[in-house]
Amino acid sequence: MVDITLNFSFPIESLNTSLQVKDTIYYVPTSNPTSFVTHDVGSLNNVQELGVLTQINETADGFSLVVNSNLTTTIPLDYIMFAKDKLANTTSLAGYYAKAKFVNNSKEKAELFSVGSEITESSK
Repeated sequence: MVDITLNFSFPIESLNTSLQVKDTIYYVPTSNPTSFVTHDVGSLNNVQELGVLTQINETADGFSLVVNSNLTTTIPLDYIMFAKDKLANTTSLAGYYAKAKFVNNSKEKAELFSVGSEITESSK
């Protein structure tokens, strides 16, 4: 297994906030990005596992993800996605209260139509 570093030139604030160490990183080879956009992501059959995320680092021009992988080469123009670790993320929220923060970084108007949650009391 080897560590592969994926560098992104986006602000670290643009990173999905639910991504965390031990999540599994997947990729889709996209040799022609224009044709990839026209496909339904749910019907892609060439999703491949890259490995397990071991580090998230802020860099001077964005951020990097370090993935422990069996791959020895990288494919340019990949679509990257992740899945949560099922061992650590198997239950709903627990406790008596919750605090949520919703942030809209857009300069345009946005509406939130619904928020839902599943909560389980932790001491019963």
